[in-house]
Amino acid sequence: MTAIDPQTLSEADKTAAKEARRARTFTRINKLDPWVKVLGLAWITPILKAIAGDNPRAQGKEIWQLLGVPLLAILAFLMMWSVLAPKVQTSLGAIPGPAAVWEQVEYLHADHIREKQKAAAFYDRQDVRNEKLIAAGKPESVKYRTYTGKPTYYMQIWTSIKTVFFGFLIATAVAVPLGIAAGLSKTANAAINPIVQIFKPVSPLAWLPIVTMIVSAVYATNDGLFSKSFLISAITVTLCSLWPTLINTALGVASIDKDLVNVSKVLKMNTWTKITKLVLPSALPLIFTGLRLSLGVGWMVLIAAEMLAQNPGLGKFVWDEFQNGSSQSLAKIMVAVFTIGIIGFLLDRVMFALQSLLTFSENR
Repeated sequence: MTAIDPQTLSEADKTAAKEARRARTFTRINKLDPWVKVLGLAWITPILKAIAGDNPRAQGKEIWQLLGVPLLAILAFLMMWSVLAPKVQTSLGAIPGPAAVWEQVEYLHADHIREKQKAAAFYDRQDVRNEKLIAAGKPESVKYRTYTGKPTYYMQIWTSIKTVFFGFLIATAVAVPLGIAAGLSKTANAAINPIVQIFKPVSPLAWLPIVTMIVSAVYATNDGLFSKSFLISAITVTLCSLWPTLINTALGVASIDKDLVNVSKVLKMNTWTKITKLVLPSALPLIFTGLRLSLGVGWMVLIAAEMLAQNPGLGKFVWDEFQNGSSQSLAKIMVAVFTIGIIGFLLDRVMFALQSLLTFSENR
């Protein structure tokens, strides 16, 4: 009988434990990978793998492709912008470079802080005044007013986000049922398709006067839950953004497996059960593709709608700065352009995350 060396066994156990830990680490990284891709941070995965010791050379190449090249492109863009911008003259002066645009970012942030301080001081004075009136035995003279200072840049961003989501939700509520009907019924598809083909290419600038007249006629005052300008912008977003969702929903429903449809007939499912248990789960990937497209279209349309409807969001901010014509106006407009682009990207990532949570699609 051969004796087993305890030292050798101990080293083997250590090696096995080390490999097990390494395997668990890579399992966690692989589980995290789809979510960092959803967030647009795919470069995190190769960094984590390189730290964990997985072929640093190969991971370094991946990091360069996913992070190094984009950063290099951004730096090249900033350099070209800073060199060429002063050479382009406009009626408001030279195109502002990156430093001038960043200066306006800081100014807009400081302006927001100042406005918050003014609002806080206003409410403090109001509270002091009301307390004195109550102490003097004049509670009937107590009044509570809302601070009516100018909207700050952050407030305008929030207004635009609320408006686009309101219009997007209305569009979804209209487009998904119509898309399901068109996908399930050839007759419904034949009825809906001409309307889609006619109205899908219509510009928001064409819808806006019609929507303005209808809202002004129906919504006579600004005292309701929403202001006129908000409703005009949101409804314009709805009319321009519902088509991608409608088309993709119809396509998704029409392309579900015919065997599943036959099974539903054999089981004698009613229409509601068929839609909720069979149609929607099968069509969700394409429905979400339509929703992502619709939200992107709605965000683009919103800026033009706010400019003309004077809804106090980013579109109005751009229009006001254009009309203002000060030396800082161009830089502020460029801040708005970058803001619009970044928010558009984040909105798409939000929808992509929801799609990943609610569907079985492996597309990333």
